[in-house]
Amino acid sequence: MTVGPEGPTAEPVDPATPAPEHDTTTRSWLRDHSELGICVLLLAIGALVLTDALTMSVDIAQRGPIGPRTVPFVVGSALLLVAVLLAVDVLRGGRGEAEGGEDIDLDEPADWRTVLLLSGVFLAAAVLIGPLGFPIAGALLFWGSAYALGSRHHGRDPLIAAVLSLATYFLFDNLLGVPLPGGPLMGVI
Repeated sequence: MTVGPEGPTAEPVDPATPAPEHDTTTRSWLRDHSELGICVLLLAIGALVLTDALTMSVDIAQRGPIGPRTVPFVVGSALLLVAVLLAVDVLRGGRGEAEGGEDIDLDEPADWRTVLLLSGVFLAAAVLIGPLGFPIAGALLFWGSAYALGSRHHGRDPLIAAVLSLATYFLFDNLLGVPLPGGPLMGVI
């Protein structure tokens, strides 16, 4: 800033001029402590779980000292504890280990075709489960997932998907008592 006869005036900023040192220092500090983002996420999820657990209506479901609030309260408290312990570790200089255990090439681009195919299969299953029922929508989900992940056994995959879907339907509907929509096959199954 310069001071002239008309008063103070701002100097034009040259794009070739390097950024102020505090800006690069802040970016460097954030890059070195990026794990704090996970701490914030865990803290938010823990607070949400605890809030839901504490505001839960348990009048009918309460039987004895341990009720439906117990598990969410323990999980929410554990999330808060892990968030705080991780933040302390990161601020003391702890770092996450670099990717090294998997046989992947980090320089290769993401396989967006597979991601989009899997997303489409999951979305289609969510839309079709109501009108077609779980056995058909589940079979399409299992077969579509196998296809998206690279399996090209066009005779075997649909049969395995149908068996998996029917077994899952019977397990949840009959053995566990969780009603799943049967769709048009309701009278047949």
